[in-house]
Amino acid sequence: MGLLLWSVFGQAHAAWTTNMAPGATEVSHAVFDLHMTIFWICVVIGIIVFGAMFWSMMVHRRSTGQVAAKFHESTTVEILWTVVPLLILVAMAIPATRTLINIYDSSESDIDIQVTGYQWKWHYKYLGQDVEFFSNLATPAEQIHNQATKGEHYLLEVDQPLVLPVGAKVRFLVTAADVIHSWWVPAFAVKRDAIPGFVNEAWTRIEKPGIYRGQCAELCGKDHGFMPIVVEVKSKATTTPGSASARKTPPSSRS
Repeated sequence: MGLLLWSVFGQAHAAWTTNMAPGATEVSHAVFDLHMTIFWICVVIGIIVFGAMFWSMMVHRRSTGQVAAKFHESTTVEILWTVVPLLILVAMAIPATRTLINIYDSSESDIDIQVTGYQWKWHYKYLGQDVEFFSNLATPAEQIHNQATKGEHYLLEVDQPLVLPVGAKVRFLVTAADVIHSWWVPAFAVKRDAIPGFVNEAWTRIEKPGIYRGQCAELCGKDHGFMPIVVEVKSKATTTPGSASARKTPPSSRS
């Protein structure tokens, strides 16, 4: 029994993580690096503040005969606790601003793709290439209704993925046809709300081929959990943008 419990909890612990993933794009790497920079700054601040607090509580406690100092203000201390936090905030703001500027710089893109959210599927259109299609959930209904064993990518598989070439700068124009959705692919560090009547921009440049998955991140109706995102990234030598999805499919719905 002990060996069984160790095996179960050991495997669960090995797969468990609390940190962000570095991702697969230059933007996701920049976001991860910024996250870690701010995290370690906060760790250092926490160590200094709590260290000083606990040291003062232990060394200057009344039981050791310590007597509290009698003063009302210190100009030097007030200047320090104003200037030092200001300098820390400026040091944090510089890389944060640089990262934000990079995130929103969608200029000079190689490919433009219009992403439209529907209840409950995604529509992709390669602008200027006469390629567009709907991407629907492909998980069998038997798995959803617990009548079959759930697959490895349960609720994260589609009939037609978005196909992109590696290394190209891709600009996404995100909107919606009915209610508010949100197009989110964690590995790209891309999350944009899809709002009817508005177009939000995002961009990515994927560094290596592979299959990347995401989901709608905005509660958009009863089948909100059934509109996954799958992006298949291929080398430029094996595919051209949209080639694997050139066949057009009519709108469909789970309802």
